[in-house]
Amino acid sequence: QMQAAESGGGSVQVGDSLRLSCAVSGRIFSRHAVGWFRQAPGKERQFVASIKWSDNGTDYADSVKGRFTISRGNAKNTVYLQMNSLKPEDTALYFCGAKIYDSRTKYYWKSYSSWGQGTQVTVSS
Repeated sequence: QMQAAESGGGSVQVGDSLRLSCAVSGRIFSRHAVGWFRQAPGKERQFVASIKWSDNGTDYADSVKGRFTISRGNAKNTVYLQMNSLKPEDTALYFCGAKIYDSRTKYYWKSYSSWGQGTQVTVSS
């Protein structure tokens, strides 16, 4: 059974960068995808980016395209989220989760599982 653990969050200024890490225990197969989501207080968890294990295909929310990059690390079952040009609206608790890839539900957080505890990102102006 897979279980994710997020790290790398922090408090930064507008325009700064952070790199989040997601370490997934258990076996990830080519049919899986790993996604990053974020949740601000009082709001629903929203899609940020995802990566397919089969071909490293990626997807991004429009709000982060060109600023964030999701990638697989050299360490087994590690996924990174490089966040550049951070904005105050990026402030949230960031989670990663895994799922069997399905293009119809890739943006839907409830289709993912194996969530970690999240890592807080706070961007101040």
